Amino acid sequence: MFNSLYSKIAAGLAALFFVVGLIFIGVTVFATDMYQQEVNQKLNTGLARQIVKERILMEEGWVNQKALRDIFHMLMVINPGIEIYLLDVDGNILTFSAPEGRVKRSKVNLAPVKQWLDGTMTPPVQGDDPKNLTEKKVFSAAPIERNGILEGYLYVILGGEEYDSVAQKLKGSYILQLSAWMIGAGLLFALAAGLVLFGLLTGRLKKLAAVMEAFEGGTAGVDVDLPRGQGPPDEIDRLSTTFREMAARIKAQMAELKASEQMRRELVANVSHDLRTPLATLQGYIETLLIKENQYSAEERHHYLEIAIRHCRRLNTLVTELLDLARLESAHMDLFPEPFDLRELIQDICQKFTLAAEQKEIELSLSFEKTVPLVEADIALIERALENLIENALHYTPAKGRVSVAVSLETEVMIRISDTGPGIPEKELPHIFNRFYQSDPFSRKKDGHTGLGLAITSRILQLHDREIQVESQAGRGSCFSFSLPPWQRS
Repeated sequence: MFNSLYSKIAAGLAALFFVVGLIFIGVTVFATDMYQQEVNQKLNTGLARQIVKERILMEEGWVNQKALRDIFHMLMVINPGIEIYLLDVDGNILTFSAPEGRVKRSKVNLAPVKQWLDGTMTPPVQGDDPKNLTEKKVFSAAPIERNGILEGYLYVILGGEEYDSVAQKLKGSYILQLSAWMIGAGLLFALAAGLVLFGLLTGRLKKLAAVMEAFEGGTAGVDVDLPRGQGPPDEIDRLSTTFREMAARIKAQMAELKASEQMRRELVANVSHDLRTPLATLQGYIETLLIKENQYSAEERHHYLEIAIRHCRRLNTLVTELLDLARLESAHMDLFPEPFDLRELIQDICQKFTLAAEQKEIELSLSFEKTVPLVEADIALIERALENLIENALHYTPAKGRVSVAVSLETEVMIRISDTGPGIPEKELPHIFNRFYQSDPFSRKKDGHTGLGLAITSRILQLHDREIQVESQAGRGSCFSFSLPPWQRS
């Protein structure tokens, strides 16, 4: 029954209005009753004093019965709801105007009487009701004195049993009933208006919940029409915006996960293929040597072992680069930047490739500006990136060609590695930094390249918040470039 926010709000609002209505009606009845007592007491403030003034009620401690009978008769005619009690100085009841057997008390507490006479309390002031051991009633009182000596008190109850019956009738009167109905109607109208208002407000939440459920079920995208309120954005608008942004992130992450899964499948397939070929070749040559060991000459056995060693090296290179790439792509990969001289690093790297360049008859040239400052980066990773780029350039540059490494100062320190190789077709440029990508698969297998060098280089520069750029023209060579930030002395 209460499975929606609107039903819960409606039930809570109805209960709240019911309780408030009961409290309001109770307070109204109580206030009306107290107001009537206050008015009654104020109107009869001097009643007891006037009676004492007009009549001698006690003479030398004796009650004047004749005067009391006259007063009782007169007051019964004028106001039958008034009850008169004659008290001594201690509050004991000497005589009264009520019927015999109806008075339950023999003594009245004089503390409220004295406070009333002193004027220290404001109406309505209630005192003991002689006809009831627990009830209190409003009263009027006056001291009875003779020759300055206090002989007793006149204690007048202003609302006796007659008053009680009138009060009961008043509580059940048409006016109070009409007031109660008007209060109830007003509360029902306010409840209905509140439910309509809450319906308008929760309608947007209901629509948002439906959109979320549809998104969870996969039947809605992030560009759905989410509810918007009028005027400045409120909490529901912010919730809608947050959901839209969250849904967009989830969709992007799902796309990344799908791409990552596809990449993982391709990686597993490529690794399996690249590992299987050298392993099968290695196994074949070793098994051949074991089976036909005595049938081959020493020169042939040496040749077979050289082939096996070459495949072992290729396997070692592939595994090493796979581990390096996995380490670079790990979320826990940390950089250790430090200032260093880029020119010295490049000179040291080029020394490693001098022999390979000479064997292929390739010119390896360096070009540095004199004003190149120190750079700040992870020197080990930058060294690996430069080695990959220079090795890649030497690999694709034919004999009599040239590979050049240039360092210049622009906005940052710019490094360019260019070659005079065959170049890269334009359609392949967006893919050359992918794992195992190869424009000529046979060439890669033939010379032992793994196809991971450019992927590793690209990841190293991403870790440094840098991107690698490539420019290439078919038949005219390629140029790879990236920049590093100058070292800022603190």
